[in-house]
Amino acid sequence: MSEDLGYGWQGELLDLPAYLKRIGHVGGTAPTAATLRALHRTHVTSIPFENLEIILGRPVDLSLDAVQAKLVERPRGGYCFEHNRLFAAVLERLGYEVTAVAGRVTMGASKILPATHALLHVRPPDASRDEPAWLCDVGFGAGPLEPLRLVDGEEAVQDGWGFRLRRGRTVTAWTPNTSEWELHQRGPDGWVQRHTSVLNEVFRIDFEVGSHYVSTSARSPFTTRPFVQRFAPDSLRVLDGKTLKITRPDGRTEARTLAPEDLPKTLEEDFGIALEDKDRTRLTDIIRAKA
Repeated sequence: MSEDLGYGWQGELLDLPAYLKRIGHVGGTAPTAATLRALHRTHVTSIPFENLEIILGRPVDLSLDAVQAKLVERPRGGYCFEHNRLFAAVLERLGYEVTAVAGRVTMGASKILPATHALLHVRPPDASRDEPAWLCDVGFGAGPLEPLRLVDGEEAVQDGWGFRLRRGRTVTAWTPNTSEWELHQRGPDGWVQRHTSVLNEVFRIDFEVGSHYVSTSARSPFTTRPFVQRFAPDSLRVLDGKTLKITRPDGRTEARTLAPEDLPKTLEEDFGIALEDKDRTRLTDIIRAKA
């Protein structure tokens, strides 16, 4: 067996039929732009975003076996590094050209923040180099439903949800030809810059480094409370600590505060996440202790 040098996404190790069943994809799998859009949509709407392993005190394993076991074989989800680790392997297996890039989640902030988000730059194998590639973001938890073409000013309204891509500032004087790509999301008060990225390739080992920071640092937003999202054409459900918030494409929202003992049931009914009995009890105890 040859040594694994860390390149590529190990698509040959993927259980593709199990993945397609998990996301409910029933169409073709030829590596076209149409297939990419369909897979992106069914992945985003089927596998939730969640940080529960971190809250339960367990490490996040990014090996393909572990990610498949959690996101495909079990009614669980994950965060961006897990989602895009899996999706990259799927696309590679199907024949797409897949390159990972790192993003800085800003949510409107202007200061420099760490590159702790994973995205994918994807081309169908028969696409001309003159055609724009696609930016896939299945691991943010709040869409987009489908990938966006890497075109400056590209806007997409997907089932009422608005997204756009823009070229941002030049990164540094040392790289005058390199600029950031900004992904904006439309909210009730207009467009908000969600994250920025530079088209510099990152690898599986970089996912490991970013995931370690996100899952262990006291400065990470994911080490302090449960944060779970499920995106659908008609709603974005977010569990932030004990607060359940539902947002509609037109901006309407509703929110309520849950009792700690209600969290496991809410995870199952609203997010499709079924915890094992010991984890249900542990999560309830952790949230009750924080309160």
